Parts: sequence; C-alpha cells; structure tokens
Amino acid sequence: MSLPDRAGVVIIGGGVAGCSIAYHLTKVGLTDVVLFERSRLTSGTTWHAAGLVGQLRATRNLTELAKYTADLYHSLEAETGQATGFKQNGSISVAKNPARFEELKRGASMGKTFGLEIDVLSTGEIKERWPLLDVDDLVGGVFLRKDGQTNPIDTTQALAKGAKMRGARIFENTAVTKIRVEGGRATGVETRDGFIAADTVVLCGGMWSHAIARECGVAVPLHAAEHFYIVTEPMQGLPGNLPVLRVQDECAYYKEDAGKLLVGCFEPVAKPWGMQGIPEYFSFETLPEDYEHFEPILNAAVRRVPALAEAGIQLFFNGPESFTPDDRYYVGETPEVRDLFVATGFNSIGIQSSGGVGKVVAQWILDRRPPMDLADVDIRRIVPFQANRRYLRDRTVETLGLLYAMHWPYYQYETARGARRTPLHDRLVAAGACMGETAGWERPNWFAAPGSAPRYEYSYGRQNWFEACGAECRAVRDAVVLFDQTCFAKFLVQGADACAILNRMSAANIDVPPGRIVYTQWLNERGGIEADLTVTRLAVHEFMVVTSAVCQTRDLAWLRRHIAASGGAHCTVTDVTAGVAMLGVMGPRSRELLQRLSGANLSNAAHPFGHSREIEIGYACVRASRITYVGELGWELYVPAEHCLDVYERVLEAGEPLGLRLAGYHAMAACRVEKGYRHWGHDIGDEDTPLEAGLGFAVAWDKPGGFVGREALLAQRERKTLPKRLVQVMLEDASAGAALLYHEEPILRDGRIVGSIKSGAWGHRLGRSIGMGYVSCESGVTREWLESGRWEVEVACQPCAAAVQLQPWYDPKNERIKSV
Repeated sequence: MSLPDRAGVVIIGGGVAGCSIAYHLTKVGLTDVVLFERSRLTSGTTWHAAGLVGQLRATRNLTELAKYTADLYHSLEAETGQATGFKQNGSISVAKNPARFEELKRGASMGKTFGLEIDVLSTGEIKERWPLLDVDDLVGGVFLRKDGQTNPIDTTQALAKGAKMRGARIFENTAVTKIRVEGGRATGVETRDGFIAADTVVLCGGMWSHAIARECGVAVPLHAAEHFYIVTEPMQGLPGNLPVLRVQDECAYYKEDAGKLLVGCFEPVAKPWGMQGIPEYFSFETLPEDYEHFEPILNAAVRRVPALAEAGIQLFFNGPESFTPDDRYYVGETPEVRDLFVATGFNSIGIQSSGGVGKVVAQWILDRRPPMDLADVDIRRIVPFQANRRYLRDRTVETLGLLYAMHWPYYQYETARGARRTPLHDRLVAAGACMGETAGWERPNWFAAPGSAPRYEYSYGRQNWFEACGAECRAVRDAVVLFDQTCFAKFLVQGADACAILNRMSAANIDVPPGRIVYTQWLNERGGIEADLTVTRLAVHEFMVVTSAVCQTRDLAWLRRHIAASGGAHCTVTDVTAGVAMLGVMGPRSRELLQRLSGANLSNAAHPFGHSREIEIGYACVRASRITYVGELGWELYVPAEHCLDVYERVLEAGEPLGLRLAGYHAMAACRVEKGYRHWGHDIGDEDTPLEAGLGFAVAWDKPGGFVGREALLAQRERKTLPKRLVQVMLEDASAGAALLYHEEPILRDGRIVGSIKSGAWGHRLGRSIGMGYVSCESGVTREWLESGRWEVEVACQPCAAAVQLQPWYDPKNERIKSV
C-alpha cells in the first residue's frame, strides 16, 4: 500500500488509543483516515498493559466514557470477528483500615449517581468472591459488578480491523518524524517515506508524545516510568471467574489470566525512565528486572494470597508507561496549534479509557467542539512550563504511586514543588503559611498558629487545619484579612476592536464606562459556560480580564482564537499574570484600612461596588477594584510586581490595630461556597448554562450585537421551568461530628437520587456543612418542588438530612458586600 498524498485525518500512533480513534472516526462517517505506527501495532505500551477495564472514575462524564468502553469491548468481537478476550467478572477493592473503607464507600455513593452497580462487602462476602484471599485484617470492600478485563493486543487489533473495514488505512513501520505547522495550524506530517497533508492531525504517541509535540511548539507534559508485575505459573485450583482484585493499601492489583495470576503494583516511590528521550527503535521491549524494588510488594502479596508461596513465577515484567503531572490523561485540540488533537498520557488506564476516548475525540473532530464536558482531561488545563523535563521527572516519582494511595481531600503534591512563586512567598512562609500547589503556583492554603507546624494531617473528617481556617473565616466576617491572589491569571486586551470582540464573547455587556468591573461568562454556541471571569474596562480601548489560575491556558486560548476569527481586527492580548501581583483585602474593616493607607475616599458614593480606580499605597500606584469572592466588603488590589512587597508591608502595619489576619485559599473556598459563588470546573462548565447555574442576572439579553450562545439561551428561557438547576445544600447536623461534603455526593429527594454535590465545605460563618449541586426534575425544578421534598445527602453510603434552596445561605440580599 503506497503512501497517499493527503488524508482527512492522520493519526500518529498505533496503540489502543490511536486505533480506537480510527475506529470511531469511521463510525461517524470520516473514513479518509490514515494511521501511522513507527513499528507494529501495540508495540509501545499497549502490548504489555494489564488489560483491566474499570468503570468508576472521578466525574460523571468520565465514568460514562468508561462504561461505554466496557460496552464496546463486549460487542467488538461480534462486530469484527476478532477475539478480544473480554470478560466481565467484576472487580473488588478492599480496605485494611477505616479510612480506606470510608474512601471506598464514598466512591460507592458517588458511583450510584453515575448509574453503576456497586455493592459494599463485608470481609465474609469478600472471601466468598475471592476464596484464595486472606481477609483476617480487612475491614470491608466494594464490588463493581460490570468491571472486567480484556486482552490488550487482541482488543487493539479488533479496533484496527473495524477501522479498516470502513476504509481507514493503517501503515506500520512508518515513523512520523515531524508534524508540519503552517499559519498556526497543523497541515500534515513528515514521515520517513515522505509528507502527507491532512486536515486534522491526532497525536496518540504514548510516551513519545512529549518529544513529538515539543518539536512543533506544543506542550504535552508526560514522562515514562517503570511499571512492574509478575505472572505466575499455572496455579491449580485458581478459579477462572475471579474478579479483578485491588488491595490499594498494599499498592497491588491481582488478575486471573488463563489459569495464572498476574500481580502488579503502583508503588509509592516510582522509577522514572527515559529522561534523555525514548529511543525510536524501542518496540515490544522490556526494561531490566529490579527484584529488589518489587520485593516489598511481592512479600505482601504472598501474605495476602498464601497460595502464591507455592506458585512459581513464570514472568517478571518491567515495562515503561507514561504518566502526567496530575494523573489524568490528555484529549482535545491543543491550545497552541489549530487542527492538532491529542489523546495520550493515560497513566496506566489506557485500556479502560480508550473506547470512550476514541468516541469523544472522533465526535470532537467531526463537530469541532467537545461533545461533553471533558475539562478534567482537556489538554487546555495544563500550563506550558509543565512540559519541563526535570519537572516531569521529579513529579513522576510520585504520580504513579498516587493511583493507589489514599485519595485524601485537599491532598497536596509533595514533588516538583516551588515552580511558580509570588513575590510574597518567603514572607508568607515565615508567617506560618502551609503552602498548596495549583497550576504550579505555590499559594497559602492556611496559616498555622504560632508554635504549630504548617503541615497537613489528612482525613475524611476535620483535618488539623480546621480551626485555623475557622479563625480566618471569622476574621473575614468580623475584621479584615489579606489574601495573596497573585496566581489569578490576568490578560491585558487592547485595540480599537477590543470592546467589540469582548462584547461578542461575553454574555454580559462589556461596553461600560472606564473604571467599571463586569462579571461575565464566555459561552459556547450551545449556551454552555466556557469561562467565568471578570472584565475591567481600564480605558476606551483597554481591558483587563481576570480568571482563575487553573483556567489560564484554556481562557487565553479561547480569547486568542476569537480574536483570530475576527479577521484582521485591531485587538491584541497580553498575558500579564507574572508582572501583576494581586492582593485581596476583605472584610468589614477593609474600607477603613485602605482609606488610612491611601487617603482616598472609598465610600459607597465615591467608590461603589463593581468599580475600579487607581489609588496610591506607599510608593506604588495600585488599581483598587471593589469586588469580592468571599461575600464581604472588600477590594482586589492589582500591584506592579516590583511594588508588591512595599504594599504588603504597609497593609500589614496599618492593619494590625484593625485585627488584620493573613488568610489562605481554604478560607476563601469555604466563604465562597457559603455565599454560593460558582467555581468553573466544579459548579459550572461547558455543559451548564447561566440559567441552569442561577447566573441569569449576568446575561445582557438585548445588548447590541448579541453574544455567542444567545440563541441557545433564548430557547431555554422560553421554558417556564428548567429541568436542571444549581441549588444550595446545607446538612441539618451542626455537631462537631457532622459529615463533610467534598464532591459528587448523591443528593436525594424523598429517597431517590436527583443530583449530586459539586462543591462542598464547612461553613464557618454558618456553623454547618454546606455544598452546591445540580438537581433534576423532568417537569421542572421549582421553588415549590424544592420545598415539598424530603432532602438528604448520601455520604459514604449513609443518608444525612439536608435543607435545599436556590438562594445562598450567607447574606442572600448582598447587604454585607454593599456595606456603607
């Protein structure tokens, strides 16, 4: 088969992900597909995968994709005639201690909202399903009925066969040497056999993806690590229908395989591999055995499954797999290059993910928009510095083991820290800050009291920083606090067409007088929320856009592409995040403090809510924007980075007699949930509309020129009631032992699941466990429907009585933020 001159879609990489995308592209009618594999199909990582097919993931949509994968593998052999080895014996995860059991039960509750069949098991029930297991020191477990396992090579071959049956062409032993980029878009690929033009290029290169992407200026942060397992000789009496077993407290998983037992691990301290690059010739190869590294896992496995002591080891395997800095894979169109998509970095769950990934990437390519909310795995979540090879090497030591470590609330990475620091970093650490990490930024999560250590002691209940956070929240309510918000992303948008472009992008009206702040959403054509941010008009042709740190890459790419699509408009955007510090001065005494410092009149008459102006503090000229994310009177101060320390010192000095405290992001999060302030990626996303999210007040329905997504919102507004709405939830239990809400706990009305929590916190100003979440009712979510039901939230399989309403629990009339 000769190399064609061009193709509609070119896929780089013939592992399970690449073949799944080829298969699904042809399923949606895009049959002009060419796939290049540098060696043979599956030769990189797929061939040695364990083949586990689990379904429960961290979000509803990712779980739906995993469920789809299982359904696909179940039917693939009948469709293609190629055996896959797929079977659904279920999976069991067991716990050795109460904390792990709570994690498993919270996962079971979450799984119910996703429609999964999950049973909580006693130790006796575990023994019945896995008779070879020593259960004497276990406390319980969970069983997922429809989990399974498959043969990775056969499954990939079936996907490839299905793709070829509908016209896709697959070239093995054809290495792609370069992705060609012209005018900011991918136009094809260079191979050793020549160039092929393409409308779309998809990078599925596994552990080679980082280097391939780097050559064309695209960041794909991943790094290979050694992954170990053993396969025993045939074991007499080993049942053929054993569920996959996970003993995460011992870092191990077990899979029956043709009368043998495979035992693999995700050890706490991993071994990164390929720091100097992955050889192109690396194909169906293994890495040197390291029995000493695997020995602790094997010793624990022999105690857990005593029959292993009599079984010989047929294979000791060590092979590389790629891992990402946050243990989540990458899909989607890259922010740097148009028409270049990725599906890579699968963190050892490529087999169970690739069916769903193939489906959504194919649909994304067809429609040029994601078919569902994929923010958790969207490539636009990363920050370019994360492609730094040393950063990746250092983080990979930890991320492999985190797959089986306790998934604690508020867990903070321990490796690859200190990459991005604000000008105040050392001062805050000296003041007792316990630093967390977000998008590489070091930022204070809470401040330890004098004499106590600023470090985490994790649990699912009240953690050791609970009281410190409470004191910070009470200071927000009663006095004044200082937040270092420098990590927030800040974009300067300038030019004669800046107003027109931003106004078209924004649901709110951006064409306001200079000095006004506008809270707005950027929507897609379906009315879904792509971004949630503020826009401040600095001058007639100059605006400042401020968004969260985690949305920096995504929102900047969205803005730049709208500017580019305007066709020669006079508009530029500059990312000024690093050059502008941001300090939040919040609380009822914030006005008094800033007036003392600046001499400016900050009264309601002179400086109303939603207005921004320049004031002087010390030797600096500071932009003071009256706005809040904590529900109190307050200002955000935008300070040139070189003046940050001067301003900080003066704020501390002047604030001391007013009861000023330093406060961290845990306090900010608790306060914003009390006030019902939404957070993009948790409470709102690209499948949620402003009307469903209770943000209709921020929509300028009749502004000149309209806005992206207006037609979809108008159609939704025509309904008298909405079948889905965001509600505020409060547990009735006010005791110290009250359950804490975190994420995806089921919300029940009259005993039936109707939604789930998206954000949770302990409200220190309210003294209750609170959260926000969407609930659904086909006939409409109305105030009457809410008030007529009996409400509960299920936490770790236990129902907790709750109250539900549409308005925020704290200061629903906004009297405090507009305080005189």
